[in-house]
Amino acid sequence: MKLQPNQPFQWSSGWNSPIYCDNRVTLSYPEVRNFIKNEMASAIKREFPNADALCGVATAGIAIGGLVADVLDMPYSYCRPKPKAHGMKNQLEGRLDKNSKVLLVEDLISTGGSSLKVVEYLRENGYQVEGLISIFTYSFQLADNNFEQANCKHFSLGGYNDLLTQAMTDGIITASDLPTLEEWRKDPSNWGN
Repeated sequence: MKLQPNQPFQWSSGWNSPIYCDNRVTLSYPEVRNFIKNEMASAIKREFPNADALCGVATAGIAIGGLVADVLDMPYSYCRPKPKAHGMKNQLEGRLDKNSKVLLVEDLISTGGSSLKVVEYLRENGYQVEGLISIFTYSFQLADNNFEQANCKHFSLGGYNDLLTQAMTDGIITASDLPTLEEWRKDPSNWGN
C-alpha cells in the first residue's frame, strides 16, 4: 500500500485517493502470502462456519482464494462480475455444486460493487451465498450500506483504521496527515475535487 495524502492517486472510478492498495503484491512474498492465507482460513472457520465451498472474485481474489481453499481443503471456483467477452463466455469458472454454501473471497472492498455483482449472479443461478471475506476494506459507509442492502455478510482481515495506525507507527504518515486521510474516507467521491 502507498499513502500519499498530498499527491493523490486517481482510481478508475475517477475518485481521487490518498491511498493505493495493491494486495496482489503480497503474493510475491511467501511469508506474507502464508500469513494472509492462514489468517483468512482461521477467520472463515470463525466467521463463516457453514461455508463448504470458496469462490474467488475475479481477478484479484482468484489467487488468494485458491490458496485458502487448499488450506481448508474446500472446493474452489472463481467468478467474474460479468461474463467473459470471448471463448465460452463464462462468468463462473470451475465447478460449483448447487447445494454448496459458497463463500466469496476478495482482495479488497471499496464500494463492494464488483463483489456484489458476483453475489447477485450466484444467487440468480441458484447458489447459496454465505457471504464474502476480504484481505482489506476501506471501511466506506457506502460499502457497508451496499452489503447490508444485498443481505450479504462481509468480513475483512484489516481495514482503513488499522492501516492508519500502522502507518503512524512506521512513520509513513504523521499526525498532521490524519485529518486529510479521515476526510477522504468520509466522502471519497468528492475528496480532492
